[in-house]
Amino acid sequence: MNITLPKKTLDWVVKSIGEGAKIQRVQPIAGGTSSTLRELLVCRADKTESYVLRMFSNKEWLEQEPDLAQHEAESLQYMRCRGITVPQLIAFDQTGEECGLPATLMTKINGEVVLQPMEEQVWIDELALTLAKIHKTEGEEFPFEHFSYNNALTMERPLWSKVPNEWMRAFYIAAGIRPQTQLSFIHRDYHPSNVLWEGGKITGVVDWVNACVGPIGVDVGHCRVNLAQLYGVSTADRFLAAYQNYSKESFKYHPYWDLLSLIDILDGPPSVYTGWLEFGMIGLSDELIQHRLDEYLLSLLDRFDEH
Repeated sequence: MNITLPKKTLDWVVKSIGEGAKIQRVQPIAGGTSSTLRELLVCRADKTESYVLRMFSNKEWLEQEPDLAQHEAESLQYMRCRGITVPQLIAFDQTGEECGLPATLMTKINGEVVLQPMEEQVWIDELALTLAKIHKTEGEEFPFEHFSYNNALTMERPLWSKVPNEWMRAFYIAAGIRPQTQLSFIHRDYHPSNVLWEGGKITGVVDWVNACVGPIGVDVGHCRVNLAQLYGVSTADRFLAAYQNYSKESFKYHPYWDLLSLIDILDGPPSVYTGWLEFGMIGLSDELIQHRLDEYLLSLLDRFDEH
C-alpha cells in the first residue's frame, strides 16, 4: 500500500539522504504503536535502497520524554560496530521543525519478525544469545539511565485479575529495596517483535528508543513477560535458562527484576498488543493474556520465595 507524506517531511528525507535522492514509494511498517513507522524506497545514483522513517506522533510520550528522537539517534550510533546489527542512522529531527514531527531516519535491515517459529528452541536460543551479546557493552558514557515506568507504591488493586492479593504483594516487593545487580547497556524493549530474522538466523535488532544503562535483569525480564503473554510461562522460563547459559557468570538472576518488569507493563487491564496481531498471532485474546500474566506472576512469587 503506497501512502503519501507531507511535502515538508519528504523534503527533509531527501535532504538528509543526499543530492539526487528520489522517493519512489512510501508504505507503512507493521508493529508501530507508540510511533508512526514508514518504509521509504529511495533511488539515488542508479541504486535503490530502503529506509525507515520513525515519526514520534504520541503526544503523551513526547511530553514525558521530549528527547525521543535524539535518544534513538544516540542509541543507534552507540551500538554501531559493537557486534550487533542495528539500523544505520541517517538523520534525526529533535523538535519536528524540519520534518513536521520529531523523527529519526535510518537504513532498513533485511529480515522479518517471526512469532511462529518452526523450531521453537532454536528460536529461543537465538533470542537469548543476541541479548547476551548486547549486554557485553557496559554503557560507558552513554547518557541515558534506566527508570521505572510505573510507581509500585501507587498501583491499584487489579480488578481484572483472579489473584489480586498476589499482585498487591508484588507491588509491595517492587516498591522495596532493590537488590544489587550488574549494570550494562540495555535495549530496554527487547522482545520478539523487535528482532528480525532471515533463514533461521537473527539479522538485526530494531527499536532502540528506550536503550539506556540499567540492570541486565530488566532486559531479560521484559523479554520474559512478552514471551509469557505470547506463549506461556514455560517458554519464558526456557528463555531464561538459555540466557543464563550464554551469559555464564556475567549474570546473576534475581526474580525482583522480573517482578519489576512485569509491573512496568501494566497500564489498565492487560490486552492483546496490536503489533502481535499484525504479525499473525491471531489466537490471542485479552482474557488469555490476563490469565497468562496471573500464571506468570505466581511463578515469579514462587521464585522470589525460593531465592
